[in-house]
Amino acid sequence: MATGGVLAYKVPAEPNRHRIALWRKLKGMGAVYLQNGVCLLPKTDEHRRALKLIDNEISEMGGESILLDSAPLDQAQAEKIVARFRAERDEAYRELLDRCDDFEAEIAKEIASDHYSYAEIEENDLDLKKLKAWFEKIQRLDFYGCKARPCGSRTIGQLRDAIGRLRQRDVLTAG
Repeated sequence: MATGGVLAYKVPAEPNRHRIALWRKLKGMGAVYLQNGVCLLPKTDEHRRALKLIDNEISEMGGESILLDSAPLDQAQAEKIVARFRAERDEAYRELLDRCDDFEAEIAKEIASDHYSYAEIEENDLDLKKLKAWFEKIQRLDFYGCKARPCGSRTIGQLRDAIGRLRQRDVLTAG
């Protein structure tokens, strides 16, 4: 059953940057917001430590917070919780896959037009590294194994292969 840590908090509206930084930090950990100021994370030692640190940060901001352990009332509630986490990760995977599709189309266009240079290939390598890092970040937050995870992995591999073909063409045309 999906157990988790719940953080309920209220922070001063100003300065706004503190509130935004807190939200980003929690989202960066993979938190799912149940409503404004109430979020849930899977129960892990890492999350427990991080939430305690965040609890201290909220106090330093002049805010209030409560940390709770939670467990769903039944299997149906557990499934709702897991579905919320999966929905957020699925959305992240979709965004990544859309960007990968754009990138793949760009590479295909370069191959089809025979318009590429060493500098463009290096730029493509850098873009691929960014996409891989984004994918790895989503994977770290994919606590319940989303269906889109294998698609992301396969797509990153296809992009790596496409850049390899582009690099191979560059070597052949340079020789």
